[in-house]
Amino acid sequence: MKKEIKQIASELFPQVIEWRRTIHANPELSFEEYQTSKYISAILKQLKIKHTKGWAKTGIVAMIKGKNPSSKTIALRADIDALPITEKNKVAYKSKNEGVMHACGHDVHTSNMLGAAAILNRLKDRFEGTVKIIFQPGEEKLPGGASLLIKEGVLKNPKPDSILALHVHPPLAAGKVGFRPGTYMASADELYVTVKGKGGHAAVPQGNIDPILISSHIITALQQLVSRRANPNMPTVLSFGKINSVGGATNVIPNEVKLEGTFRTFDETWRKQAHKLMKKLAENMAKSMGGECEFTIAHGYPFLKNNEQLTHRMQSYASDYLGKSKVVELPRRMTSEDFSFYSQQVPACFFRLGTGNIKKKITSSVHTDTFNIDESALKLSIGLTAWLAIQELSQ
Repeated sequence: MKKEIKQIASELFPQVIEWRRTIHANPELSFEEYQTSKYISAILKQLKIKHTKGWAKTGIVAMIKGKNPSSKTIALRADIDALPITEKNKVAYKSKNEGVMHACGHDVHTSNMLGAAAILNRLKDRFEGTVKIIFQPGEEKLPGGASLLIKEGVLKNPKPDSILALHVHPPLAAGKVGFRPGTYMASADELYVTVKGKGGHAAVPQGNIDPILISSHIITALQQLVSRRANPNMPTVLSFGKINSVGGATNVIPNEVKLEGTFRTFDETWRKQAHKLMKKLAENMAKSMGGECEFTIAHGYPFLKNNEQLTHRMQSYASDYLGKSKVVELPRRMTSEDFSFYSQQVPACFFRLGTGNIKKKITSSVHTDTFNIDESALKLSIGLTAWLAIQELSQ
């Protein structure tokens, strides 16, 4: 079976590259992936794989049934949306949509899943159980396409016994994959803060209530709160990435300042507690200085936990398929992923696909305007994805 999968992957590789480049050249933003959805559906029809459309408008769920399909079900997920970034790569398949780019590798995830689906469909008489393949919209934007699909019943009829997904990883060389059992990625909440004061001439501050000064105190105090109240054994990050005054100049104190930031952790109890503490601190500090504060928290993705037993099995299957030297252990990350919603519902494994190549100067990080991959990674990944699914179904 392993040898046969590798042979089929080799045959499909040129077609998968074509799919990837077409998707890359035609990126669409979160929850706007209408043409991408049509393209995926057209390929699935060519492959004669049954699927349903319209999940959260643009999502697709495909089903590949082996022998005794009700015996066990594994779900495979690929995200399909792009980012609001203008691509600077000079490649033939550069984005045709100005200001939109597959800078997080979702084009890779989608084409990989199509390739894996083609392999699984060809071998469906050779394994037992069902493979449910989820092409998911809106990973990059709250509330996250995963949360919407779950509400629509994507984890029902049939309910998966487990779910897998991969993600490109430029720091890891093409040809390798990485796993992390247990907690892997942080929760992520968005903070929107409005500090209100009383503007006026900067030369006579005694007649004003300075929202810029209040904001600076709030930011410092919030950082102290996190550093002093968070469990030192549980990583926590609080960062503000945007500060704007409404009006203001070198000699004009504005009436209002707006702050935007992110709060991330691995502890749900602390997460809830921190929300209350941050809001209370900011509001009270602004009030004590004569101003007002509106502190809004957009509740984002939960932390992502890889089921330890499932992930250890996946590491073993990957080592069998690739060789032990090609499978590495990953550190925890403060980045977030809406795959975490699935991981809260069923045993899950989210792993990394090496896509970097220093010799080819393919080193740019995700979410940058020069992100790209060593496409040889797809030859490995389509076979590996199919192999992992079949091996798990046989357990």
